[in-house]
Amino acid sequence: MNVVYAYPWDIVGDPAAPGRLKALGADAVALAAAYHTTRAATPHHPEHRLVDVHAACYVPVREEAWRGHRLVPPRPAWMSSADPFGEARDALRAEGLPVHAWTVLTHNSVLGSSAPDLVVTNAFGEPYPYALCPAAADVREYCRTLVHEVVELGAPDALILEACGALGFKHGGHHEKTDGADWSPVQTALLSLCFCAACRARYESAGLDVPELRSRVRAGVDGAPVSVEDALGDMAETVRDLRTGLAGELRDLLIAEARSVRPGIPITLHASADPWATGPFATVPEGVDVDLLVGSCWGAPETDTEGLRALGRLGPRVGAYLLALPPRPADGAALARLAETYRAAGAAEIHWYHAGLASAARLKAIAEAIAATGHDPGAGSDRG
Repeated sequence: MNVVYAYPWDIVGDPAAPGRLKALGADAVALAAAYHTTRAATPHHPEHRLVDVHAACYVPVREEAWRGHRLVPPRPAWMSSADPFGEARDALRAEGLPVHAWTVLTHNSVLGSSAPDLVVTNAFGEPYPYALCPAAADVREYCRTLVHEVVELGAPDALILEACGALGFKHGGHHEKTDGADWSPVQTALLSLCFCAACRARYESAGLDVPELRSRVRAGVDGAPVSVEDALGDMAETVRDLRTGLAGELRDLLIAEARSVRPGIPITLHASADPWATGPFATVPEGVDVDLLVGSCWGAPETDTEGLRALGRLGPRVGAYLLALPPRPADGAALARLAETYRAAGAAEIHWYHAGLASAARLKAIAEAIAATGHDPGAGSDRG
């Protein structure tokens, strides 16, 4: 199965967009139902070439659903449609394309900036305003209500959950200026450990000495630890279990909520088998109860395939989130080879990022890759 990703603004106002996506040979479209702040090219839209948008919810934000909540998703006031997701969904379905609601959860700089006590805060006391921390009850309630509304009002054929856990150091600010620090993946993981009030309370409840933990994290960031375990010492196992447990609490809450609204709805999770993973692809354990785990495949193929195989050992089916944008070439044969590499590593689905952002040459390459690797025109058609 091949799934292409798109935003509502790629579809709304462009009558040709659904047919253009259908012509790629995809089996379904992952359509953003809630998304973070971004600046995005729209190379094919008849009315604009660029959108510069804040984090927003693209299904209607009902006052009665959000009354009393501290965190309420912004509406996309810059779009004229009262229901951008629904309008785009209906246009895609008219072309025979099932629609999966691509829902970004804890990545929201608008809400994080308005509630700095609810965001991930590193061991140096520095907040990450783009990263809502799910240790906070207000954040979990926001995510639960968001999923409820997306499933009920969006009426998608399937649900895709992204950032279903705490975000970390990466995936943060515009005009990022951090690469020159040469922090290793281990140091980046340490910078992703949260010390907000809710997380500190969890550490204390687990019997951890929070000042000592903070000291070890800081020393690791400024040192050269070979692993997170090396930096944290005898605290590592407890911290790891707390972090994976937190992601699990959020995941289980949202899966239960989605299935309470629509029993049997297919659910995909953007995920990583790395127990220290934060960000869009949060950590998941063995036996997670979803239909598909999609792993990031934006890096070196050998690294990506290791990640897919690790996900495959957790139980559910696996998909590959394949980057078809720079620095990848606009080359159908090259993309087809990547797709086949990921299928050989266990990927039952290829999720193509991103049909709305891709040039005409890149769309042609995606179509050629899908045609070369084969697709099932009926896949996903029974998801309703």
